[in-house]
Amino acid sequence: MSHEMQTRTIGGSGIEASVIGLGTWAIGGWMWGGTDEARSIAAIQASVDEGVTLIDTAPAYGQGLAEEIVGKALVGRRDKVVLATKCGLVWHTRKGNHFFDYEGRPVHRYLGRDAIIHEVEQSLKRLGTDYIDHYITHWQDPTTPIAETMEALETLKAQGKIRSIGASNTEPADVEAYLAAGQLDAVQEEYSMVKRGLETDMLPLCRDKGVSVLSYSSLALGLLSGKMGPERVFEGDDQRKDNPLFSQANRQKVAGLMTAISPIAEAQGATLAQTVIAWTVSRPGVTFSLCGARDAAQATENAKAGRLRLSQEDIETINRAAAAHLGDMAA
Repeated sequence: MSHEMQTRTIGGSGIEASVIGLGTWAIGGWMWGGTDEARSIAAIQASVDEGVTLIDTAPAYGQGLAEEIVGKALVGRRDKVVLATKCGLVWHTRKGNHFFDYEGRPVHRYLGRDAIIHEVEQSLKRLGTDYIDHYITHWQDPTTPIAETMEALETLKAQGKIRSIGASNTEPADVEAYLAAGQLDAVQEEYSMVKRGLETDMLPLCRDKGVSVLSYSSLALGLLSGKMGPERVFEGDDQRKDNPLFSQANRQKVAGLMTAISPIAEAQGATLAQTVIAWTVSRPGVTFSLCGARDAAQATENAKAGRLRLSQEDIETINRAAAAHLGDMAA
């Protein structure tokens, strides 16, 4: 695994980033059992040291906490990274569409011009930077026309506050509407070996339109990490506790898959998780894989997946193993 970190371009932006990105949802602590700032900073810095240039965060991760931690971690390293953050999950206004409550505070999906202009300033402050490389609408707001949202984003781009535009948790119709209203460089969607719905419409559409796809949850919240045996017990506010994806039966199936792909991992001198991540970015239309990490060791392991080069034969073997073992799980 002595290869260079693989890089690709984000849509039509001309911005190059590593195929492996660091996702910082867990670093915000929310739904992941709290956070440890020093450990989180070490995870971010280890990623950058390993050649990861794409760092993805959001105001919603711990209501500003993840962004602040990312800002601290990137002091002196800001120019080495492509920094992505998001807008549209707001708690400063009750406009838009109520989504959930966070520690007793209502959070709304709202992508009106006024909120975007407010949010970008808050994010810049927390991140300690004067520009955001990739700015993403986090969830879609049915109450605001996409044309209004895009107009605000294009204004920020003209001002140099953001360098490219993305959208997350979208449907193909949303992507078409964004493209009709301006330059959409990327979408960010959940995609993994056990969640392959994007293959039907979204990936072909994005390939056709030159829109990059940043996949998140490539290891399916750890299910595909190779470390999630059938005997694992989940505690506290761990969102995996009652998640049907993590049923004992599913973890048995995944164990079968891991056995089947372990010869490829061993031949490559790679871990199972690295092999799964490398498979993910080999999928037609999947441009980047965002991987969460809570400490330097996890961050380093994920980053190294960007140096793996699977052969066509490896990929076909993994495809067959996924079909044989995951079968009806791959929704």
